[in-house]
Amino acid sequence: MSDNNPINLPFEETAGETATQDRVEEPPLYRVLLINDDYTTFDFVVKVLVTIFKKSVEDAVKITSDVHHKGKGTCGIFTKQIAETKVAMVEDLSQQAGYPLKCTMEEA
Repeated sequence: MSDNNPINLPFEETAGETATQDRVEEPPLYRVLLINDDYTTFDFVVKVLVTIFKKSVEDAVKITSDVHHKGKGTCGIFTKQIAETKVAMVEDLSQQAGYPLKCTMEEA
């Protein structure tokens, strides 16, 4: 291989070319929230957090306490599609169990 005849590999910068950097934009993130109501049991909310959001029982109890005492609690922060799926899963599970538990999402 000689220096007079360099091999141009894909993505290799050659003399005279301006180096450009492609910026990858991170997708917007969304906070998924559970909203307090007077009918959904504490145990059911913990179950939702453990099964749908993969929280430990200890973390689920803390979040459920926030829901109960503050009116809402954050389940996690996700991309839009994942957040929408989690909200739908909570609503489906709540409806099947006969609870009016509400789950929403907001941009983080």
